[in-house]
Amino acid sequence: MQFPKGLITIDKNSHVSVYLQIANAMISHIRQGTLKPSSALPGSRVLAADLNVHRKTVVAAYDELYAQSWIDVYPRKGIFVARNLPDVSPRKIKPGLQVYSSPEKTLFEVDNKVTFPGLFKKDPERNLVFNDGFPDTRLAPVELLVREYRRFARYHFTSQYLMYGPEQGSENLRTELARFLGETRGLQVDPAHILITKGVQMALYLIAQTLINKNDIVIVSDPGYNGANQVFEQAGAKLAFVQVDEHGININEIEAICKKKKIKLVYVVPHHHSPTTVTLSSERRMQLLELAKKYKFAIVEDDYDYDFHYTSSPILPLASIDYYGSVIYVGSFCKTIAPGIRIGFMIAPPNLILQVTRLRKLIDRQGEQLLEEAMANLLKNGDISRHLKKANKMYHERRDILCRLLQEKLEGYVSFKVPDGGFAIWMEYLKGVKPYEVAAKATTMGLTISDGRDYYYDPARPNNFIRLGFASLNPKELEEGVEILARAIKSLASA
Repeated sequence: MQFPKGLITIDKNSHVSVYLQIANAMISHIRQGTLKPSSALPGSRVLAADLNVHRKTVVAAYDELYAQSWIDVYPRKGIFVARNLPDVSPRKIKPGLQVYSSPEKTLFEVDNKVTFPGLFKKDPERNLVFNDGFPDTRLAPVELLVREYRRFARYHFTSQYLMYGPEQGSENLRTELARFLGETRGLQVDPAHILITKGVQMALYLIAQTLINKNDIVIVSDPGYNGANQVFEQAGAKLAFVQVDEHGININEIEAICKKKKIKLVYVVPHHHSPTTVTLSSERRMQLLELAKKYKFAIVEDDYDYDFHYTSSPILPLASIDYYGSVIYVGSFCKTIAPGIRIGFMIAPPNLILQVTRLRKLIDRQGEQLLEEAMANLLKNGDISRHLKKANKMYHERRDILCRLLQEKLEGYVSFKVPDGGFAIWMEYLKGVKPYEVAAKATTMGLTISDGRDYYYDPARPNNFIRLGFASLNPKELEEGVEILARAIKSLASA
């Protein structure tokens, strides 16, 4: 049998493999009735010649069709469209019963007790985006990750990673991560101290659900990371708020609260605090550790972007000098590489790791073994370290470009301090301009920017600050973004 000319067309520039294009085209023609059940199909050599492709490509297409039950293969007879096609139209539950679309609400009651600000919203199409501070996903070492996946495809033992594995995370990843954290952060840990999570947010949730009981007091900063605040409150905690200054969270305020109340946990972001970008001083770190020892509270150290510092050597984490078992250290590759690569980690004494691992098993069973094994190889080969060095240099340049542009185009309209590291600057609007007004104006001009409402616990609190992320924009985009921002601010200031 020879296919009519044009029945199957192939686009060799498509991201879809050629064999899948052939298989999908045949399925389409079978569904449309062009190819009838039980009708003969051309052999692989004949079809390969007709389509000007390699015979192995057609064999792969036929294998795919056979696996999906679209064709029957009879030895010495040939290949035929399946007599019994896999597409079966569903029957109604009861003849004549009208089928409705999915309901918009449940019949049963659902309490509106879980709230979370900043759920993903699609930015206006074609708008340039100044986010709160994310890495540039265009720089992510995707090719290296794909390389590791391809290696696994050739290994006979890879199938074991497709079954259930360690709830605590890949042994290889935890081993390599322990080495990496020792070299970069001075953490002396072994795999038993590590739980692999899907980002910092999961780690915070597991900690909160494991440690916090109803009405326990948790100390957080204000302004701070509302994603953590919501997690603690969801677990039943009462939040106590502490100010942040140029040296980080105020330890004297923490001590004053401890003298009056029993504290369960203190949440800190010591490097490039979110949102203010300040770094907790060495003296305050030591004071906080001593307070934790004295009052026996846990410290959750969120070190989400430790790897990115530009002006000096970073201060070692609290966890690197924690001799008493007070610190729970959390971090991730979601910010260092790309938010879509969901690998985070929690470092803590093994007795806590055991409890949070048991809880993690209840809600997610385990992580993605292949991804974890691939990441372990990237750490072992030094690929992650090389990527971080390149990204560090590039983000450093972008920070300097953004700060220069703001000084040139918006001097007198905004105020900020150049951050030592991280992905964003903490900027204040002057001349009575309000963040939400700028955000609304900029959106109409092609720029999406923070409206300043997610930084303080009370979103209605008067606030003229926003975080301005620089890492995810290249120099040309930074220049364009600041140009739009300048027009928006100046139009409001002169109104």
